Amino acid sequence: MARTIHGILMVLGLTLGSLAAEKPNVVFILADDLGYGELGCYGQAKIPTPNIDRLASEGTRFTRHYSGAPVCAPSRCVLMTGKHSGHAEIRGNRQAKRSLPQFKEGQHPISAEAVTMAEVFQEAGYATGAMGKWGLGPVGSTGDPNKQGFDLFFGYNCQAVAHSFYPRYLWRNDERIEINKIPIPGRLKKPTGEVKLEDYQAEQYAPYLMINEAEKFIDENKSKPFFLYLAFIEPHVAIHPPKESVDRFPKEWDNEVYRGQCGYLPHPRPRAGYAAMINDLDRYVGRVMKALEKAGVGGNTIVVFTSDNGTTHPGKPGTHFHIGGCDAKFFNSTLDLKGYKGSVYEGGLRVPMMVRFPGRVAAGEISDAPGYFADWFPTLCEAAGLNPPGDMDGESLWTAITGGKMKKDRKPMVWVFPEYGGKVAVQMGDMKVMRRDLKKKSPGPWEVYDVVKDRSETNNLASERPELVEQAIQILKAQMSENSIFGVELPES
Repeated sequence: MARTIHGILMVLGLTLGSLAAEKPNVVFILADDLGYGELGCYGQAKIPTPNIDRLASEGTRFTRHYSGAPVCAPSRCVLMTGKHSGHAEIRGNRQAKRSLPQFKEGQHPISAEAVTMAEVFQEAGYATGAMGKWGLGPVGSTGDPNKQGFDLFFGYNCQAVAHSFYPRYLWRNDERIEINKIPIPGRLKKPTGEVKLEDYQAEQYAPYLMINEAEKFIDENKSKPFFLYLAFIEPHVAIHPPKESVDRFPKEWDNEVYRGQCGYLPHPRPRAGYAAMINDLDRYVGRVMKALEKAGVGGNTIVVFTSDNGTTHPGKPGTHFHIGGCDAKFFNSTLDLKGYKGSVYEGGLRVPMMVRFPGRVAAGEISDAPGYFADWFPTLCEAAGLNPPGDMDGESLWTAITGGKMKKDRKPMVWVFPEYGGKVAVQMGDMKVMRRDLKKKSPGPWEVYDVVKDRSETNNLASERPELVEQAIQILKAQMSENSIFGVELPES
């Protein structure tokens, strides 16, 4: 029978391999704490990002895309499971050892029952790889990436370890690979004395190893469909790039050293260092695109680029430094958006996003179709002709991505975030309803913003639109499942 099918295909000028190649590959690139305004194609004036800008010009760039949560792990959980943070298992950055003391590193794991998009692609015959930062469960736990659909994982399992760009080790599946005999920790202070860049450098720079692995994965799987998740760690602090990267930027930018007073590592040239991380991230994207072209699969690969949340938030009062030495105002990192990482204002949730897929996704287009991380699971399944689970909160953006109109009655977008004081938000069309400080003795008031007419969120319409507040309350009550680990409750008034 197989020979008969093969003979028919040969008559038609096809092969089994060529048919398999018709399934699109997927490369999903996730930046870490990259702000809405930190790319040239979104208005960044100081940091060159030519490769990402080219990716945007060769595809469609979206101006109203939102992360799954305002911090790392829950955002990634929403992305991987298609469930918003009112239903997602992981809703905060909780360390696994707080609940599961047998694990010494890693974050609280997703369960064995969770279904990830990697699992669906794996079951459909795709080679699946993940390089970068995981954050959804330690090696050996139910959240181990190898138990959640990835054939190959290489990188940081634990977000806390990823604060160092020169760690002692990385993981290749369940094997701990030592890369630096003398690692550099991600957190130190130097209150006095000279801050020297070379004091915080080691032999092996982890991001370079991870991009090498990504190129290798593309080459080794070019003859079959693949799903590649690249969760790069830039520009999450610590500011830790190699000297050659820092030296690309003007010395006159920096008139003050960073001594670690807002956490993470000291740096003699923090502005140059931060710009270097974003510029390095851009170079990785360029290398990924070259690897796809070299492998002959660039035309049959869907490439998505986005960020897990907004720019790093402010540090201690009295300093212009944000956490880790980031200077978001110098770079205008959020443009005119309000808030930063950890916030459900636009600056914490609205992220850059673009999609490239030659022949299907228009080049040079800009779309204001709203969407968020919960949508990616059904979107990529539709693009690849796969059947996603039926219990997801997201909906497919594929029609909007390929040039059609997004339906006006899309599901509300929901965020439930128990950390940073406790926050909730619901976006219904152009209107966002939110409330902060839910875990404090005096919760904040309800806030309502038209995020199209007032994306800087300067005009709170709560008193004028009480019906929207009531509508959001009802949505949240229906959409917030119980979670004993990551709980937050709506106040009665």
